[in-house]
Amino acid sequence: MKLKDKVAFITGGSSGIGEAIARRFAREGAKVAVAASSDLAKAQAVVKSIESEGGRAWACACDVRSRTAVEQALRAAVDALGPVDIVVNSAGVYYATPIGRTSAEDADRMIDINLKGTFNVVSAAAPAMQKAGRGKIINFASVAAVMGVRERSLYCGTKAAVAQMTRALARELAPFNVNINAIAPGNTATPMNEKVRTDPAYAQQLAGMEAATPSKRTYSEPDDIAAVALFLASDESRAMHGAVLLADEGISTGLG
Repeated sequence: MKLKDKVAFITGGSSGIGEAIARRFAREGAKVAVAASSDLAKAQAVVKSIESEGGRAWACACDVRSRTAVEQALRAAVDALGPVDIVVNSAGVYYATPIGRTSAEDADRMIDINLKGTFNVVSAAAPAMQKAGRGKIINFASVAAVMGVRERSLYCGTKAAVAQMTRALARELAPFNVNINAIAPGNTATPMNEKVRTDPAYAQQLAGMEAATPSKRTYSEPDDIAAVALFLASDESRAMHGAVLLADEGISTGLG
């Protein structure tokens, strides 16, 4: 029960890595606010499952692109569960942005959710943590923050920015005993990439990914990443400020 009586607010908590983190935190004693991007029913389903296992959770929908929406969701979470001790920024999008063939709308959406959305949540949550003199914030970068991915330049850019923003924010928050760090996952088995993992049409792409993965685990499990998040949310990481932890099955280590 490493998070007993803590309150965690998790964006992107209704599926994939965010859902795995919500479930892991609840098993470790946290009261969990599960924030879906738009589909409240998905968040409510996660909450119901957590409650069926004896945990305590609360659901909301929160578009991280809107500072007002984020602030409203955080206030509601505090009303429902109590002051927020832990924030996890796992909301994000991933899609191709080929140069010369990406609309302005798609480019803006990527930046607004992955980068500005993270900043919006930190901006809304951090002042209360600074006042309380404690708190944990976990951002999500990516292995794509440290290596290029073809036709994913904007995604790489937003995740590199999240990594650097996390380091800079640590300079502001560390004096208040607020730890802000980031996780940089590699390929992780989520609903977003199920087609690549299961459709024979992607067999060649999958084979290339397998060849590039030294651990021979082409896809980590969401709970593998949740375990890293648990470490960063616990007292065991109290000395860490502005770290970006790679959890990528070794993809970023190089070639050969």
